[in-house]
Amino acid sequence: MEVLSIGASYSSLSSFQFKMVPTRVVTTQLHKPTKNLRFYQRPTSSFSSNHKDKVEFKLFTATSPTVSTEFTDPHEQEVEIQSQEEKFDWYAQWYPVMPVCDLDKRAPHAKKVIGLDIVVWWDRNESSWKVFDDSCPHRLAPLSEGRIDQWGRLQCVYHGWCFSGSGDCKLIPQLPPDGPPVHTFKKACVAVYPSTTQNGIVWFWPNADPQYKDILDRKKPPYIPELDDPSYTKMMGNRDMPYGYEVLIENLMDPAHVPYAHHGILQIPKRKKSDKVDREGGRPLELTIQKLDINGFTAKQEWANSKFFAPCVFYAFPPLATDQSNGSVSSAGTIEERPVFTPQRRAVQIFICIPVSPGNSRLIWTFPKNFGHWIDRIVPRWIFHMALNLVFDSDLYLLHVEERKIKDIGPQNWQKACFLPTKSDSVVVGFRRWLNKYSDGLVGWRNFSGVLPPTPPRQQLMDRYWSHVMNCSSCKMAHRGLSALEIVLQVGAIVAIGVVAAAKQGTLSAAARNTVVASSVICFVASRWLSHFVKKIFHFHDYSHAFR
Repeated sequence: MEVLSIGASYSSLSSFQFKMVPTRVVTTQLHKPTKNLRFYQRPTSSFSSNHKDKVEFKLFTATSPTVSTEFTDPHEQEVEIQSQEEKFDWYAQWYPVMPVCDLDKRAPHAKKVIGLDIVVWWDRNESSWKVFDDSCPHRLAPLSEGRIDQWGRLQCVYHGWCFSGSGDCKLIPQLPPDGPPVHTFKKACVAVYPSTTQNGIVWFWPNADPQYKDILDRKKPPYIPELDDPSYTKMMGNRDMPYGYEVLIENLMDPAHVPYAHHGILQIPKRKKSDKVDREGGRPLELTIQKLDINGFTAKQEWANSKFFAPCVFYAFPPLATDQSNGSVSSAGTIEERPVFTPQRRAVQIFICIPVSPGNSRLIWTFPKNFGHWIDRIVPRWIFHMALNLVFDSDLYLLHVEERKIKDIGPQNWQKACFLPTKSDSVVVGFRRWLNKYSDGLVGWRNFSGVLPPTPPRQQLMDRYWSHVMNCSSCKMAHRGLSALEIVLQVGAIVAIGVVAAAKQGTLSAAARNTVVASSVICFVASRWLSHFVKKIFHFHDYSHAFR
């Protein structure tokens, strides 16, 4: 499918466009700082951030002038940061909650982000999405189980307390009309988190302290210009994953696993038989980290550039083509070449990885492209999600088990326990180094016992209904519609048989009787097939790598 090949797997597929690089043991060598780390790119196609580089960088690259008998780490292109050590504050960042397209304005939504239980609801009085602590101050009932009342307030359905968008309690039904206005007391208010809507996604700041009330004026979420550019498509999706944020994001940074973990799902560009080392078509990949600081890092490979904006956003984009033929004549008589951007078909890949709780994460994905708009207008989102969910399922169990092994050895010992001899792992190593350097190898959970959730049965682990369908407006509607059609077909089959059985002898001709019976059989078979389809697409689809 076009979107699958260009969107979801864009970086993964395109990453296999590299030229062949001989496999060899390498030694590292210090080079002078790279001067031109800047990518030529149109302002509307670059990823903007609110943080500017404040330190000088030196770039380390791996080279192999000679073959050495002693193995050295090929990932020594990590930048050296000439600044005082800082620690990443996980609770002083903007976090995405959900795409707006998957939020229903008629009801509150329960979510968990960075270990906090929150409720997201639409305040029609202020025409904005609000993010509250998911706890009523009365008896701590979850406000996400409540409703939006006729005045547009969030109502707790345990005792009917109502709250405005500012968190103030507006009504306590049990309060005598002539009694003290206790609903105005501070203890009657709900904790409100700063929130904003940007690029079609609701973001929130995980600290309700009043000092952060105007945090949006001082610091904004990472901005993705393609999602506001009308020339790009904006299809989004989301899914909850039964493994942690660290494993999720490093997996998305790793193109080398694609031909193996997703074999038979994602199509890898064909190679000459003489170049293949196996059926799947794996190859050496040249990936390098170009600069790294507390705000993330940038990386480069032949097909694209990528950026990690800590803590959530991984953005991969192909460099824009330039025409170097234009230039001007300098006073010395030489031609000064200036890059001129030429129009081109362009697709970018954006993964937003959200730490939900230890052992759980949420992924928001979007693949903006400036071509093929008609596909998104004609084909519903759930069709694309059907294919993408299979991609996520194909390595889900691997990552779930991998996380528990990392937990056993200790995340700080990740690079000692794992053997990474090739440059294809450079971006993954870069992320782990960032995590070790600025967060001691761990997400800074405020409350974590150190024990991950137990592994459920495989069918529950890979369940799609609660992890995706219930959180996706398109898939939820398709599930309801197809389930209703299944019932209609079953009823039709029973009715047709009943008509034949109830008809008196001679009432129906033989041809009519055969037609009714055939219709009944077709309806029954179609209902059984549809039942299997619904279960496979919206509930559980096992994946066996041995038979791919």
